[in-house]
Amino acid sequence: MIIKGAEPFFMQGGRHGVLLVHGFTGNPAELLMLGQHLNSVAFTVLGVRLAGHATNEKDLSRTTKEDWINSVIDGYSILSGCCETISIVGHSMGGLLTLKAADILSKGVAKIVTLAAPIFINEELGLKFLPPREQCLNNMSVKNARRRLKNVPPAVNRVYRKMPFIAIHELINLIDDVKSSLNKIKTPILIMHGREDHTANVESAQYIYDHIGSESKQIIYINNSGHLLPLDENRDAVFKYITDYLTNEELIIRN
Repeated sequence: MIIKGAEPFFMQGGRHGVLLVHGFTGNPAELLMLGQHLNSVAFTVLGVRLAGHATNEKDLSRTTKEDWINSVIDGYSILSGCCETISIVGHSMGGLLTLKAADILSKGVAKIVTLAAPIFINEELGLKFLPPREQCLNNMSVKNARRRLKNVPPAVNRVYRKMPFIAIHELINLIDDVKSSLNKIKTPILIMHGREDHTANVESAQYIYDHIGSESKQIIYINNSGHLLPLDENRDAVFKYITDYLTNEELIIRN
């Protein structure tokens, strides 16, 4: 059963469609406000639900990176039925999946935006203590801190309290996959990262910029922002950057 308020969402607009991809253990509600903003300026928007997400931790433990990639490709297929142009915006692991989709779909994607995509995960999260994959089949991580974000859709705070260790291995495999694919990606890209991100190391943004094959690429760091760029107090600025980028070829960066 899908968590109430965490369902995929679709907003009809113009012929330019934007596919929104949420992060690891998250759900579509995390990008609902961004979707509403984009739809208000005439974009058609689809917020996908990644396989194993917005239900329960056991569902997540049974999914792979291929399942997550297929969730994004399925969303693209839905949008392609009603839009002439499609761009993809992904947050956190959703940013990695956005990059992978651009690799797979190539010229079928007009532009991509990554928000806090984790090429490097901060050491303080203890990834080095992750047990070997063969020991992780039925094991869960310790409880995540409960979210108490204000002025956001309620489902945003209903994230999984535990992370399946096996799913963390799949995330690591996805990171490795994306790193090996970056030079093949030619899609125009906007890379965004919060300077106070304590989940995805801020060096991730520069790595993507340096290694991606796109000729058109821009990078923006958001001051006084952490990992949750679509949800924190600077989200209006983030939304404007994304909207301006999807509407125009180049941004005037003032931060």
